[in-house]
Amino acid sequence: MIFSNREQAARLLAGTLAAYKGKNPLILAIPRGAVPMAKLIAEALGGEFDVVLVRKLGAPGNPEFAIGAVDETGWAYLGPDATMAGADEAYIERVKARELQTIRNRRAQYSPLHPPIDPAGRIVIVVDDGLATGSTMLAALHALRQRAPLKLVCAVPVAPPDTLEKVGEQADEVVCLYAPENFQAVGQFYADFGQVEDDEVVALLSGRRDSPERRTGVG
Repeated sequence: MIFSNREQAARLLAGTLAAYKGKNPLILAIPRGAVPMAKLIAEALGGEFDVVLVRKLGAPGNPEFAIGAVDETGWAYLGPDATMAGADEAYIERVKARELQTIRNRRAQYSPLHPPIDPAGRIVIVVDDGLATGSTMLAALHALRQRAPLKLVCAVPVAPPDTLEKVGEQADEVVCLYAPENFQAVGQFYADFGQVEDDEVVALLSGRRDSPERRTGVG
C-alpha cells in the first residue's frame, strides 16, 4: 500500500476515525510532518487541533535512528536498542538536553499563535505520518496520559506490527491503516513524502488558510 501524500493518508484516517465525529475530539499532531494531517482530520471530525511536542533521541553516528524520545517535561523514553547502539548515560543526557531545547524553542514559537489546549477529560487522538520504532509516539502518549484524557487514541497511516504492539500498551485504541511486515522506513510508503517546513506549521497553527501545503497541494 502506497499513500499518494500525507493529505490522502489523513483523509483515509479521518474516515476510519468517523466514530468520533461530533464528539469534539482533540487531534494532536507530532510536529512537523503530522501537523497538516491533524488539521485536516480535526476539520473532518469537527474537533480541535493542536500539537504535542516530543523529540526523537537519535543514535550515536546515526541520528535518524531513534533510540528513544523526550517529552516537554524532560521525561525520556529509551528503547531497548539504546545500549546496543552505543548510547551511554552521558550521551543520552547530552542529546536529551539538545532536543529538549528544541522543544522549548518550538513552544515559544507556537504558543503565541495557538495557545495549548488542555487534554484533560477529552477524547485525544494523537496523529503521526507513520511510526518506525514508535519512540516519539510513546513519549507523546506518556506525556498526555499524565494529563488525564478521557480516551487516548494513536492514529497513523503505517507502522510495523511490533511497534503497534508496543504503542498499544500505552494507548486506549490504536488505528493504523497498514501494518506491513517488510518495513524499512515510513517514507517508503508514500509517493510524495516531502518535508513539512516550519512556515507550514506556523501557518496552520495561526489559522491561516493559505499555508504552503494548501497552495500547492503537496504534503
